[in-house]
Amino acid sequence: MTAVQHYLSHLPAVFTTLGVLLGGFASGLVAHYLLFAVLQAFARREDSAVARSLARHLRRPSAWFFPILAVSLVLPLAMLPPRPHEVLRRIVEMSLTLAFAWGLIKTLDVLQDLVQRRYQLSSADNLRVRKLFTQLQFLKKLAASLVLFVAVGLVLMSFETVRRLGTGLLTSAGIASVIVGFAAQRSISNLLAGFQIAFTQPIRIDDVLVVEGEWGRVEEITFTYVVLSIWDERRLVLPLNYFIEKPFQNWTRNSAQILGTVFLQADYTVPVEAVRAELRRIVEGSPHWDSRVCVLHVTDAKERTLELRCLVSAANAGAVWELRCAVREQLVAFLQREYPGSLPRTRAEVASGPGAASAAAIGG
Repeated sequence: MTAVQHYLSHLPAVFTTLGVLLGGFASGLVAHYLLFAVLQAFARREDSAVARSLARHLRRPSAWFFPILAVSLVLPLAMLPPRPHEVLRRIVEMSLTLAFAWGLIKTLDVLQDLVQRRYQLSSADNLRVRKLFTQLQFLKKLAASLVLFVAVGLVLMSFETVRRLGTGLLTSAGIASVIVGFAAQRSISNLLAGFQIAFTQPIRIDDVLVVEGEWGRVEEITFTYVVLSIWDERRLVLPLNYFIEKPFQNWTRNSAQILGTVFLQADYTVPVEAVRAELRRIVEGSPHWDSRVCVLHVTDAKERTLELRCLVSAANAGAVWELRCAVREQLVAFLQREYPGSLPRTRAEVASGPGAASAAAIGG
């Protein structure tokens, strides 16, 4: 190191500084390129999910971290006056801190990839997986926020003015805490609601909910709000407090299995047993039925029609929707084809004689 410094001392300071900085930056880029080339070769040869995830998520952060690290190592060789050297050193240290924090945050994505590879949301019984993913998503966002907060704090505390300001704030922490408490009351309550949702789990990732009259799946849970993916590809965004303070329907709280109903209005002459047998035939031929429930009841006798209720079951909400539509369509077609006289109709009696009003029967 002494010999190098002696050699560099004979060159102009500007060229020396530029050479040192560019040389360090280039050597860091070369180290980054070689490391990720080896990592990609290993991923292809061993079919390693860990290596692929590392290469995908850490490539960009490390493209900055390694060159800045190399620059920080060779910075003592730069021939600069004390004050510019100190300014440059602080810039390099701040950049290195931020690049390292970026890498830590992307490492959380690597961990998430490994968990998602181990547990699949697409499995038939994914209740435990949805619980795990809900907690994982919240903890990942919390950890990323803490890393970013600490990194920015370290950068700011490197300035003497900010350190003095921080000391002054600490001396008036009582007043400041009251002011901040009032200002951030809703944000803090949302954060606490996020902890409650993550660990008590009234909702989970991929849960099917009915909220504000809308049917959809939980797509994302953040620190402050929940994103519900509506069936028609809209997005409903609700604050976390909503799910603590207001009622809503969760169709997959304990299981994705669900019952569905189909109501039919028919004439009093409808052959109920024939309709019941046709319902059984329809559901047994449907790939959406899970073989648990298939019943038909006469649930009401109205003035002009009987109300038939078909109760069927399916493995999840999407399947029960398709099954209900198929049952409704095919039962109506069955009545039209086999028992057209059993469709709803209105009857009227034609009376004759003085003062009697004529009427005509209206078929339905």
